[in-house]
Amino acid sequence: MPQELSHIDEQGRARMVDVGGKEVTRREAVARGRLEMAPETLSLILAGGLPKGDVLGTARIAGVMAAKQCASLIPMCHPLRLSSVEIDFSADEPLGLLHISACVRAQDRTGVEMEALTAVSVAGLTVYDMCKAVDKGMVLSGVRLVRKTGGKSGDFILDGE
Repeated sequence: MPQELSHIDEQGRARMVDVGGKEVTRREAVARGRLEMAPETLSLILAGGLPKGDVLGTARIAGVMAAKQCASLIPMCHPLRLSSVEIDFSADEPLGLLHISACVRAQDRTGVEMEALTAVSVAGLTVYDMCKAVDKGMVLSGVRLVRKTGGKSGDFILDGE
């Protein structure tokens, strides 16, 4: 674990890290999260039975758009040229769990972890928005980086993933 925060300068002020001298390498990050809901809500989503339309298709597009806009949302993120954003869902109907996964790739000077995390978060929030009329008790949780490759700091795999 690094001892210093790279986004804080010597005077304790927030700063954007200068990545200009870093080598361009292939970067990939995978993030995951889950949306907990009533099993009946998940059944409606999977059956396409909600009045707002294709919930998972819309959430997939929202996740891709969020990854592409990460630098506009998070102050110290660098704008990156993403080469791929994949959003996937898997359901555990009896438990009412919708698992969300985002894989983001780029050839760049800095990593795509924030883009993957943002994609999962916004995809989950989109599902919530489209389903809140039938289930206001949904909970988006467990958003985490599970894997990243590329860059000077090397690879990372979250224990248990």
